[in-house]
Amino acid sequence: MAMTLRLTEDETEMLRQMAEREGTSMQEVARKAIREYTSAWAAQRDAYMTAWADKNQSLLRRLGE
Repeated sequence: MAMTLRLTEDETEMLRQMAEREGTSMQEVARKAIREYTSAWAAQRDAYMTAWADKNQSLLRRLGE
């Protein structure tokens, strides 16, 4: 899927510099950042849900009856 991403001049420059350092394209740097951001969010969500379920086992058991 194609999309247009509008960046400030500073953001564009930071992206360009990172791509140059990594020896890759600006597009790949942006895609990598999106993947890392979304996977970190999913990991935080999963950890929260696990902790919540552990803390509320008796409630979940009662609701399942």
